[in-house]
Amino acid sequence: MENGKDAMELRKEYPYVFQIDGNLNRLIKGIELLSYVNPLNGEKEKQAFFSSKYTQNPEFRYPKLKFDPYKLHRMFFSQRLERIRDEKLKAAYQEIIYYYSNMVQCIESIGQKNRFHYNSLRVYGSPTEKDVENAKYILHFADEEATADMEKIYTPEDAKEYFENFARQYDFPLNIKYSTSIAADAMVSNATKTLFIKRNTKFSKNQLLTLANHEIGVHLVTTYNAEKQPLKIFSNGFPKNVETQEGLAVFSEYTSGALTLKRLKELSHRVLASDSLIKGYSFADTFDLIHSQYKLNRDSAFSITLRAHRGGGFTKDRLYLSGLRKIYKRYLQGKSMDVLLSGKVSLDSEEFIEHLLQKGLAVANTFDNLAYNTNKNENKTLDFILNNLK
Repeated sequence: MENGKDAMELRKEYPYVFQIDGNLNRLIKGIELLSYVNPLNGEKEKQAFFSSKYTQNPEFRYPKLKFDPYKLHRMFFSQRLERIRDEKLKAAYQEIIYYYSNMVQCIESIGQKNRFHYNSLRVYGSPTEKDVENAKYILHFADEEATADMEKIYTPEDAKEYFENFARQYDFPLNIKYSTSIAADAMVSNATKTLFIKRNTKFSKNQLLTLANHEIGVHLVTTYNAEKQPLKIFSNGFPKNVETQEGLAVFSEYTSGALTLKRLKELSHRVLASDSLIKGYSFADTFDLIHSQYKLNRDSAFSITLRAHRGGGFTKDRLYLSGLRKIYKRYLQGKSMDVLLSGKVSLDSEEFIEHLLQKGLAVANTFDNLAYNTNKNENKTLDFILNNLK
């Protein structure tokens, strides 16, 4: 423990901080928005949508809630924050409680179109004009030539083996499960420390490198670093952590040499799909924008449209590109990423985490992102684009 303080001493010095942090952890442990917002019948509705010649808007079904939202809100706001003497800690936990409350409102309104979309905006915001301009700027660049590395020839079983081999460089366990109800081809569940692989899909060599550096190199690294922290807030997540975490994850793709213009365009399409929600587009309208206007193949266009419209209008996807822009800018300034890898934290919380480190309420990272040690990107077009984002 830093500052020579052990866990017992810290709990004596900050009893109410640990009490409230522990209470919040018990309340939200296992509640993960992504486990509720991914449709149960995505594949079935995809086939129906294609059969209707892209005119019949899908009707998605979602998992049932396993908690009582009202009771949870009541427990959040019963926390005695006034007992915390450190003003910075008190202010931080107040913001954290508001953030969790908004997240619960998001989950309880899944499937209620306008209500969910409004709640999603409160948690994730909407694309700015600058975000939309950056996305359109990236889409102006001519496509790269397809290479053998982009060919989707690997099975989910191949992916499992690849990820297991990749994870051996990290000294933490890798729990892998297959799923048919995730929107992405692979994703990490922070709550269960599990890497889910989509059952009915194929992977390219480049995609495996991308997912390994994104999901394991950042999302699992921050999950396991958070586990070693004295406070559970590092695991459960600071406000606005998604933009920073996804920015770090895509930046990991970049430094590992996995990032391609095609992937940058995918993130740009996600921004435009998120922007279409603000304009009141239906599922079919957004699909038409991505498939017909931007000429993306129908499977990819469906996937991007689904990600944006799931739940009733989900704006999380707009954060990948803005997050990458902010992390890349930080890299150009020569700043360390260490604090940002200490858990599910945000750029906005950096000064607060430094405060926690001084107090002994945070500790140095156990795991690093190994891709950050050497920049393996050799694609000059990517550098040009990233240097010119607004």
